Amino acid sequence: MKKFKEMNFDFIGKSKIFFIISAVVFLVGIVSLVVFGLNLDADFIGGTSFTMDLGKPVDSAVISEVRALVTESIGVTPSSVQTAGSNGTTVLIKTPEVDTENRDKLVNDIVAKYELGENYTDYQVSNVGASMTKDITKSLFMATIIAVILMLVYITFRFDLRSGAAAVVCLIHDLFVMLTVYSLFNISVDSNLIAAFLTILGYSINGTIIVFDRIRENKGKYASKPFKEIANMSINQTFRRSVNTMVTTLLTIVMIYILGVESIKNFAFPLIIGILAGFYSSTCLASAVWSMLYKDKNAAPAQEAVESAQ
Repeated sequence: MKKFKEMNFDFIGKSKIFFIISAVVFLVGIVSLVVFGLNLDADFIGGTSFTMDLGKPVDSAVISEVRALVTESIGVTPSSVQTAGSNGTTVLIKTPEVDTENRDKLVNDIVAKYELGENYTDYQVSNVGASMTKDITKSLFMATIIAVILMLVYITFRFDLRSGAAAVVCLIHDLFVMLTVYSLFNISVDSNLIAAFLTILGYSINGTIIVFDRIRENKGKYASKPFKEIANMSINQTFRRSVNTMVTTLLTIVMIYILGVESIKNFAFPLIIGILAGFYSSTCLASAVWSMLYKDKNAAPAQEAVESAQ
């Protein structure tokens, strides 16, 4: 970690490269969303939910079997098949809305497939109506918008409006990266998306504020220096802390992904991508956007500020 203290990297000078990388990611995301869309489950589009105890561990092989069985039995592709509960033997199946006859047929076929017995009753079937899906969708957008607005107000109050705008741009960047991952990997989009979004919003803004705080401190110490030099100096000074935060957070989430059941993996994987995107945006984008909005025409090469700070 000692090398991080001696960093002398010109983050602001390389900002065009970072912007191009983000632009490519946005392009890939837009293409993916247009071509593949999002795998919305019953939480967002309505449908029928089956919860059944299979009496055996529900691993990836069983999930694949159940998915194929649903298609074969009632002729529809399930929006998601995952483990449920704490016993590890319960499967949760979500499909487009099906009538009573097909619901009974699917239950009977699963009972027969896994030899659960004629008197099997350890299951639940329910419909998710359109009104409920509208409420969930509304909750997702409202929670995200309110969180972004409050963060904008807070950062504007603590720093200035330009820094608030830069932070919001990075938040949108991180959320879009997560949506791209959901689309590219066909991950089922359910109500857990709300928790994932808000988690990444909090993580990303925390990393950005760490850098912005150091910029504010250095502006007081080096008032005569161009803003871009101060921003670059601040990123280098906080880089070690940012890396430590990212690594310790990732270790936890990666272990959850490795050891968790399928439903947990579907939640953890986008979080891993979101954490990486949050580190990238708070380190490589946020200060660069703020510097661009600052319009400091007298900026000298950022390298000099880093050298003078050391």
